[in-house]
Amino acid sequence: MSKIFIVSLLLLVQSAFADLLRTGNGERNYQQHCATCHNSGIQQVPVFADLQTMLPATIMQSLTRGRMGFIGNKLTGMERIAVIEYISQKKYIAQDSGTAMRQYTGFCEIYPAFLPDFDNRPHWNGWGVDLANKRYQPSAMAGISVAEVPHLKLDWAFAFPGETRTVGQPTVVGGRIFVGTYTGKVYSLDAKSGCLYWVFDTNDSVRTAITINNVGNFGKAKYAAYFSDSTGNTYAVDAANGKPIWKTRVETHPNGRLTGAPQLFDGKLFVPVASNEATAAASPDYKCCTHRGSVVALDAVTGAIIWKSYTVTQEPEAGQKNNIGKQMWGPSGAGVWSAPTIDVKKNLLYVGTGDNSSDPPTKTSDAIIAMDIDSGDIKWVYQGTQNDTFNISCVTKDRTNCPRSEGPDFDFGSSPILVSLASGKRVLLAAQKSGVLHALDPDASGKLLWQAQLGRGGIAGGIMWGPAADQNNIYVALADFKPYKIENEDGTSRWVVDPEKGGGLFAYRIKDGEQIWHVSPVPCIGRSGCSPAQSAAVTLIPGVVFSGSFDGHLRAYSTVDGRVIWKYDTVRSYETTNSIVGNGGAIDGPGPTIVDGMLYVNSGYGRLGGVPGNVLLAFSPD
Repeated sequence: MSKIFIVSLLLLVQSAFADLLRTGNGERNYQQHCATCHNSGIQQVPVFADLQTMLPATIMQSLTRGRMGFIGNKLTGMERIAVIEYISQKKYIAQDSGTAMRQYTGFCEIYPAFLPDFDNRPHWNGWGVDLANKRYQPSAMAGISVAEVPHLKLDWAFAFPGETRTVGQPTVVGGRIFVGTYTGKVYSLDAKSGCLYWVFDTNDSVRTAITINNVGNFGKAKYAAYFSDSTGNTYAVDAANGKPIWKTRVETHPNGRLTGAPQLFDGKLFVPVASNEATAAASPDYKCCTHRGSVVALDAVTGAIIWKSYTVTQEPEAGQKNNIGKQMWGPSGAGVWSAPTIDVKKNLLYVGTGDNSSDPPTKTSDAIIAMDIDSGDIKWVYQGTQNDTFNISCVTKDRTNCPRSEGPDFDFGSSPILVSLASGKRVLLAAQKSGVLHALDPDASGKLLWQAQLGRGGIAGGIMWGPAADQNNIYVALADFKPYKIENEDGTSRWVVDPEKGGGLFAYRIKDGEQIWHVSPVPCIGRSGCSPAQSAAVTLIPGVVFSGSFDGHLRAYSTVDGRVIWKYDTVRSYETTNSIVGNGGAIDGPGPTIVDGMLYVNSGYGRLGGVPGNVLLAFSPD
């Protein structure tokens, strides 16, 4: 037997043994550091099957730069790779920038000048299309009439490489689409053809909508695209070519999280700040809890911080000890998950807050807060639910960090909507995860005008991503997932969603809160990972309201009586403009955007047992 053969055999055995050892370490470290949440079937936390749909590079990003960094930091580099390969059952291969860029295809052959012409050219800019976050697109901007909606047909599909969850709402300005992804990419596409102009890499997932504006000829850039990543950074990049202009760290807490879109007004960029701390608290050795929600005002040209205003004014301090004797901290929480709303008349911005993460509860959690635009000073607070202190520990077997004043998790997760009625009366509308719609008087320090209870609410219930409103009515989609727990043979458990429970669309008259109509959800029995819940944001054009459902359908309803006038099942495979495999799935998070005779919607949401997917779909009348 030759020496070369023996050496080769030894190397082969050594490699196989190393792979076996790494796999074993991966399972052991997963059980030690990850299973508490991901194997216990906690609502709103991806189960193991959801994690298995993710690519190794995506898991690595989450464990190093992303929201699971507080877990990844406990592991060595080899241990992280072992966990990743155990979860994905795929080899982890680190990519350099050149290798990564080769995954992108379908680039545009012609690069016209980027000239937005905001005053005359149709656009959907940012989350709510206007400063009031109404999600209402006028006829001149929409370019699609009521009569044309039943004739909507798929024009093209674009596939996001490596994605299983489409989280960014498309912005359309100057004939270009700008959209962020879960793996931390921002794409710019041609709005009519779907060809690719550029791709920009960030530190973590980009769930925020993107705002485009003139940057004042700062350097060579004339127009900037503004957005945030999940782990605390806000960016301005050249909208024409994706080159960086500035990057500002607006949140330094390791569990800070940016999900709401920045809002631009009068040269200031207002960035909402939420938190991942409620999830981190599931670990019994986590120092719970010290993060406070906030809004940060930046100079739109330079990125410099002008002011930062906390939603919890008191700094956290040592409080009670948990049941293993570890010191707990508070108050905390009241994160701002959605885009701020601007009141030009009052020089105020309005934000909705989430619950507290630890005791003591505060008066600013589950609330609508009015802040002075120039200083960030809090002018008034309306609280929807009192004493709502909650974190993920409360729904695990190990309740070590669950606060004593345990609450129902009734965040205001969507942006407030400011409406001026024909009478001149102004109303601020706020939708809550409790399933309650609140109408407030912005000219009387948030005085309650009326309330409507749409559903039962809950951790994954109530009104999630937001309604839409015109001058007379508000249209509200209801989530109200009905989950139930299944015990696995290995002793773990998981949640599945009821295919017959949840969902529904409501129309209310704004002036007095009278319900105009209600459309029941459509069950989806027989479809895997399906729920009729309508948690995604809704979108409104004159005469038609669009709402996506967790079973993957996008439907168009008449604003007159709620009758469905068009529907499309997005759960299918697609040929794409960039020749990458494209699949549709559940619709959750952002709603469709409608601009210049086109409707754009993301499909795919591999969470809560939903069908994963990776496509941006573009429709136009046949």
